Amino acid sequence: MSELENPRRVLRSFRDLEVYGLAREASRRVLLLTKKFPAEEKYALTDQICRSSRAVGAMIAEAWARRRYQAAFINKLNEAQGEAMESQSWLDQALDCHYLTPEQHQIHDLLFQNVGGKLQRMIDKADTFCV
Repeated sequence: MSELENPRRVLRSFRDLEVYGLAREASRRVLLLTKKFPAEEKYALTDQICRSSRAVGAMIAEAWARRRYQAAFINKLNEAQGEAMESQSWLDQALDCHYLTPEQHQIHDLLFQNVGGKLQRMIDKADTFCV
């Protein structure tokens, strides 16, 4: 049961947020996926998708730290959502370059869609997270 479905669930840290765990898993999976990208993409596509996928979780952690101010909390969640969408864009590029199969693309794209949707629900209910 997520923190949005159970408002009594005690959240002591950003690590207790379901969306943080999902973002962390999506990033881990992207890192494994990019190990198969061509070496010439190391400082281009691979670097970009790894940075954006890692940033999602980092922005969620930063949002948690700023939840005293609802506007700051929402801003950081918006940034996390933007990084998730950027990751989707890089996945599109990898698909177009045939570094991913359509199935791999779909699986990883859905991971970031799920994270983005959960972030939007947190934004919509920011008052329940802010102190």
